Amino acid sequence: VVGKRGLTQGGIMRFPYGICDFNKIITKGYFYCDRTDRIRMLEEIGDSLLFLRPRRFGKSLLLSMLLNYYDIACKDRFNDVFGNLLIGKNPTDLHNKYFILDWDFSCIDPTGRASDIKRALYDHINDSIKGFCLYYKDYSLPKIEINPDNALSSISSMIAAVRMTDYPIYLLIDEYDNFANEVMMDTQEGKENYEALVYEKGPLKTLFKTIKASASKSLFDRTFITGVSPVVMSDITSGYNIAKNIYLEPEFNDLCGFTEREIKNVIGKIADKFEIKEEQSKDALEMMRSYYNGYSFSYEANNYIYNPTLAIYFLEKLYSGCKYP
Repeated sequence: VVGKRGLTQGGIMRFPYGICDFNKIITKGYFYCDRTDRIRMLEEIGDSLLFLRPRRFGKSLLLSMLLNYYDIACKDRFNDVFGNLLIGKNPTDLHNKYFILDWDFSCIDPTGRASDIKRALYDHINDSIKGFCLYYKDYSLPKIEINPDNALSSISSMIAAVRMTDYPIYLLIDEYDNFANEVMMDTQEGKENYEALVYEKGPLKTLFKTIKASASKSLFDRTFITGVSPVVMSDITSGYNIAKNIYLEPEFNDLCGFTEREIKNVIGKIADKFEIKEEQSKDALEMMRSYYNGYSFSYEANNYIYNPTLAIYFLEKLYSGCKYP
């Protein structure tokens, strides 16, 4: 359990409830359970990965970790962020070697007709490419043309520009199925809109076909996708059949979330600070075990994982007033 200056800063434990900025969590000394050693494992297991977990399970923080590790623009801050972490002691050759393109599909408005949702999707992609241009303006990128009516054209222009540089793209997609799941749940036009998005020449399927084609040419050199369900990816079928599903692999069972051992450890630190009796510490752990219960995402995994958002909420309340929320 680490932060840049250990678990505490100025003698005060800081819990990152609602914070998914990896750089902030590490450099500001927030509570963090080190998962950076998995970066090497992720590199070795495949180039296009799909990782699923329930909502509020730390997926955005995981992507923020990858962004900080691979982003060429974060190179000067590598030691500040990763120096005290596991991967910082033995980094891979690929650290800070990529342009990062990141999409967050939870930001896409799922309401309206299929044409409205397509527009929202394209607007989000175009906005991200505009941000990409501004963020990497010092890296001699040729001009990228943004097509307001066709984000796929904007992607093609961006890829053409990136080919003229020394750096490939690492594509990060957070909550890939978020808006599609919302559309699916719509009791009015949900089925019709969903089918228009993911089947045949639907914009979501066409988008992933574009990503697949670019990956085959090593232009999107790596892709990491998070979501909550495999349904949308299954419905896209051949549109993106290159993703390797790692969400049931035992070695990644605790890639997001906390183990019971880690929770027991931090409860012990809280107990030491406030001189809480051992039986009260055991009661707090039993309370978390009863209500949060723990998840297992693999039949082969030998430990249960606690939802980090719920766990941090509980621990923060316990620390601030020695009471349960």
